[in-house]
Amino acid sequence: MTESRISGTNGLEAKKLTVKLWGKGVVPKNEIYQGSEATKYYIRKAGQFIYGKLDFLHQAFGIIPDKLDGYESTLDSPAFDIAENLNSSFFLEHVSRKQFYLYQGTIANGSRKAKRIHSETFFEMPLIVPTMEEQKKIGDFFEKIDQTIALHQQELTTLKQTKQGFLQKMFPKEGESVPEVRFPGFTGDWKERKLINNIIEKVLDFRGKSPAKFGMRWGNSGYLVLSALNVKNGYIDKQVEAKYGDQTLFERWMGKERLEKGDVVFTTEAPLGNVAQVPDDNGYILNQRAVAFKTSTEKTDNNFLAQLLRSPLFQTKLKANASGGTAKGIGMKEFAKMSATIPVSVEEQIKIGNFFKQLDDTISLQQRELDALKETKKAFLQKMFV
Repeated sequence: MTESRISGTNGLEAKKLTVKLWGKGVVPKNEIYQGSEATKYYIRKAGQFIYGKLDFLHQAFGIIPDKLDGYESTLDSPAFDIAENLNSSFFLEHVSRKQFYLYQGTIANGSRKAKRIHSETFFEMPLIVPTMEEQKKIGDFFEKIDQTIALHQQELTTLKQTKQGFLQKMFPKEGESVPEVRFPGFTGDWKERKLINNIIEKVLDFRGKSPAKFGMRWGNSGYLVLSALNVKNGYIDKQVEAKYGDQTLFERWMGKERLEKGDVVFTTEAPLGNVAQVPDDNGYILNQRAVAFKTSTEKTDNNFLAQLLRSPLFQTKLKANASGGTAKGIGMKEFAKMSATIPVSVEEQIKIGNFFKQLDDTISLQQRELDALKETKKAFLQKMFV
């Protein structure tokens, strides 16, 4: 490999590219402020390998695509012509492995967190490669996996966009009393109601508790703890930083209250406004930065409530009522002041709730398939490289 240094233009004129973190490729750079005339840029060619000096440990690597041929970057994102005896797809997968970039980058970095990984240092990093024929086979194999992952990612994005479009059309806009799209057989205005004691019958709020207050600690088995970390938009993530409580802690923590299948769980901060539903009756411990809502089936459908809280209008109102700086949050006192417009007919709520529940189930399935593909690729990377 050789470093490419074809002189380009300056920061005012250059069509710039940038390398995204975590192996997400090379893209045009969108700038809020125009670059400096004094900054020197270099022309980059399609097929070159490029990395970010400051973000080496954040997997900022990529191969420049055809559509960015002729774009430019500074020496903080050096580019390299790949030798004929090195397959570009194989090489990119090789350096993108944690075993390579974390280990080699950490050694090169030493104790200075912001130290750049210069090209001279990069060239000194050892690389074990097979024959060109085997490189090509490995590179082609991972290219196909990446294409499948990209296809699943696009399908997931499309599903989420489709759902967002339906949310905008199937809930009334600000100042309106009927939605743009409605199921046949339902007429009449939706009515504005206070959330607490009207739409929501009961709030379960255990924020402020900790195992230490009971003289106990979290374990590795038992009842799963639900916090803002677990509550994603549309599903409960049972894997992320999973913590558990035993039977004694569960009973002391939850008292007589229980989270039941279908109950709506809502994050009050960091992040604000994620909404999911309890997936089963296995029993859960409700923890930090999350509350749960119970409804009366005579007034409100659980599935509908979950979608109502995710609707664009409600999310806008939620952020307007939130407080705090970078990590905005909302207290139950402020939340209790909020209202929402809902159909009077519970049957219409059920129709809307079931419609979005089916969409959510499809999105969750697509997400699981995508996650499984990524895990499959990770396993192959561990086994097919030295």
